Amino acid sequence: MARFSRWAQVWTGSSYAFGTAVAIVLVWAITGPLFRYSDTWQLVINTGTTIITFWMVFLIQRAQNNDSRAVHMKLDEIIAALKGASSRLIKVEESSEAELDELQARFEQLRQKLNEAGSCNDRHSVEELLRQAEAAATRGRRGNRPAPPAVTHPGTGGGAVSAPLRAGS
Repeated sequence: MARFSRWAQVWTGSSYAFGTAVAIVLVWAITGPLFRYSDTWQLVINTGTTIITFWMVFLIQRAQNNDSRAVHMKLDEIIAALKGASSRLIKVEESSEAELDELQARFEQLRQKLNEAGSCNDRHSVEELLRQAEAAATRGRRGNRPAPPAVTHPGTGGGAVSAPLRAGS
């Protein structure tokens, strides 16, 4: 069944399938006068298109599921392979909707903090961004006094600092 549905996905997305659909509609339209545009003549095209649409919903969903799964695996591989990249988002697609909403809200807060600090467009890992946001918040609490020197990690572009994160940040 998987082999047939894969073949159907490929074929229905081809120029041949489009040409076949156009030909069927043209034949149907040309035969209208022959059948005196009867209810049966109309029922033929309505029934045919309804059945094909019903099948296509499942074929499209299957194709979308496969594509989405493949993209997620590729992204997971990239995240796992990149030095300094955060692994916290590997398999994030398996999180519940509430967990995703919470994560998105945290990233939005982080983006706002970094935007205020003027470093939103720089390249960083998630952990590095969290540390920068915390450092910016700490500087703000100290009345904008300069922060103590931070230790940078090699291979991260010199921006990853070793400041501990507090809970809830």
